[in-house]
Amino acid sequence: GFTRIFDGKSLKGWRISDKTGHGTGGKWVVENGAIVGSQDRPGNGGILITEKQYGDFEVALEMNNDYGPDSGLFLRSNDRGQAYQAMIDYHAGGNLMGVYGEGIGGFHYRNFTLHETPDKITIETNAAYPCPFTPETWKRIWKHGEWNELRARIVGNPPRITTWINGRKVMEWQDTEKRLPDTGGIALQVHGGGDYTSQFVRYRNIRVREIK
Repeated sequence: GFTRIFDGKSLKGWRISDKTGHGTGGKWVVENGAIVGSQDRPGNGGILITEKQYGDFEVALEMNNDYGPDSGLFLRSNDRGQAYQAMIDYHAGGNLMGVYGEGIGGFHYRNFTLHETPDKITIETNAAYPCPFTPETWKRIWKHGEWNELRARIVGNPPRITTWINGRKVMEWQDTEKRLPDTGGIALQVHGGGDYTSQFVRYRNIRVREIK
């Protein structure tokens, strides 16, 4: 039931937004069948957002980012980048597939934290949703420098958000208030600040299953 929303050759169906607080959009190109994003000048980032709006859906993609840039998978995003974010903070102190309120309240739910290298994590013991793996099993689940699958589902409003890493359920969280309209775009982020002009985020095989 999944439909591809990236053709592997062009940014057809996507557009860069210059309305977020992260900059005028950053740089987004297609290379070797993947969307590649970076800052186009130091500190200048932004989002690449779908032209189509989605309501209840599940989105999956493959990711092979450099270890350093702060990115994200935005759910029901508007052009200002206000969205429920499935975190792709792929750097020391960051997290993958936790849930963050991007411009809609700043709530932040994670159950593990990445270390100085991406094969090392610390488990957050008081997380609302317990981490499904240990630091040792994480080394077998996640393969840096290879393509790993990330997946997120958003249903209802207030929404229930569920995320997966390489097929393993990582987070399930229910919001208690309506913060955004029932539909919005799917967006990829390059965070503003710092200098990440020579480090890149890479996404491919992006597909969506709409839930009726």
